[in-house]
Amino acid sequence: MPGIDECLSEALAIPGVLGASVVDWSSGLILGAVGQEPGHGHEAAAADTTEAARAVVEGATFTAKEPGRVPVEDIIITAPGSYHLIRFLDTSFDSDVLLYIWLDRTVANLAVARIGLQSIADRLVLV
Repeated sequence: MPGIDECLSEALAIPGVLGASVVDWSSGLILGAVGQEPGHGHEAAAADTTEAARAVVEGATFTAKEPGRVPVEDIIITAPGSYHLIRFLDTSFDSDVLLYIWLDRTVANLAVARIGLQSIADRLVLV
């Protein structure tokens, strides 16, 4: 089972991916990052993805069917020239972790990127 570094390398291989990171969204800390830095750097992107994750998870629209589980699988944000995909990860320990990729909209295929991200997330081992 691949760890953070290997999974981030795999994420960069998805067509159109410019950068990727694994973030603890309870604290906003980056656990790993590769590729180009979106906007003002990987740290700023981690803070922004943390805010987006919290806004969705804490919203009343999404209710968890299983106690202790995040009620959504992923978030897709479209912007002029880019896509941003946030995938929530299941962990064997009490932590809130997500996998984030930033894509060039002129090159990327959103469906392919989402399937690739899901595959990576399903295999990622966090210890």
